[in-house]
Amino acid sequence: MNTFGKKLTLTTFGESHGKALGCILDGVPAGLKIDEAFIQSELDRRKPGKSKLETGRKEDDKVEILSGTFEGVSTGTPIAMVIFNTNQKSKDYENVKDLFRPGHADFTYFHKYGLRDYRGGGRSSARETAARVAGGAIAKLMLKELGVSIQSGLCEVDGIKGAVQDFEYAKTSKMYALDPAQEAAQEAAILAAKENHDSVGGVVLTTATGVPIGLGEPLYYKLDAILAEAMMGINAAKAVEIGDGVASTHLKGSENNDEITLEGFTSNHSGGMLGGISNGDTIIVKTHFKPTPSIFQEQQTITTHNEEVKCNLKGRHDPCVAIRGAVVCEAMMALTLADMTLLNMGKKMEHLTALYNKGH
Repeated sequence: MNTFGKKLTLTTFGESHGKALGCILDGVPAGLKIDEAFIQSELDRRKPGKSKLETGRKEDDKVEILSGTFEGVSTGTPIAMVIFNTNQKSKDYENVKDLFRPGHADFTYFHKYGLRDYRGGGRSSARETAARVAGGAIAKLMLKELGVSIQSGLCEVDGIKGAVQDFEYAKTSKMYALDPAQEAAQEAAILAAKENHDSVGGVVLTTATGVPIGLGEPLYYKLDAILAEAMMGINAAKAVEIGDGVASTHLKGSENNDEITLEGFTSNHSGGMLGGISNGDTIIVKTHFKPTPSIFQEQQTITTHNEEVKCNLKGRHDPCVAIRGAVVCEAMMALTLADMTLLNMGKKMEHLTALYNKGH
């Protein structure tokens, strides 16, 4: 499946070393102002090669809108966008043409389909997430009209945890660090791993404020469940926490419950959701990314002909995929919430009467 969402659907296409990547976003209401500069700015945040903390692959990631807009406004028809690849170095992958790179999807793709695109992993490459960021940017424009704001940043790198969640600072940080006091140590850990031809993992904190009460579909399309699915669908994501997540298992019920006053909730252990439905508080999601599997150390593996060999990778790879993953987390949060707002329409008769009974 290459499509995400129910009412607002994102279908992506393309491979890491193919001609282009792109997406079709269907379900965007007519009349939304499409800010192309904003869409491009989101892709610029995710694009590779911005610093020594990222892959050396240089891609402009210039997005071109092919359909679904007229005079800068959405028409209500599918919005197609394309991003052309311009800096592939497919020859870097010739030596792994017939072997399975440890930690990658090579092994499973080959056994599922009987063939694989060995050039950077093809469809399984994290490069595909550029299309998600393009679609997520339009979802953000929708949510902005509703007063919803989404932010993200790295709260942990290589086990170095930040104690501060400063999203404004993260916007200025080349690695989207949330804690200024821990940024230097986190950066040093990434650079040390890179120097040793290795990689490190990280944790991305994503929040959404201004979310209306009532988003989420019980029982089988709960907001927290779909957010977890959305984040786990990002390349290299290995775990997702909602609210306090794992920490809540160490609490008593009396400690974990968010008490309610006329002014609102006194705490937010639940991460802004109860019973799979948004409660109006801040949505809080942590996404845990594994170390980038592309490392430049010799590793044991087998070939497509079941021969044991040593794997020595070439190419350009992120020493910490969580950095650029932060932008993708925002996109998936936006796509999920925008989809949920459309699903929530018509849940009450007053919604329908307000829309259709005008003038009666």
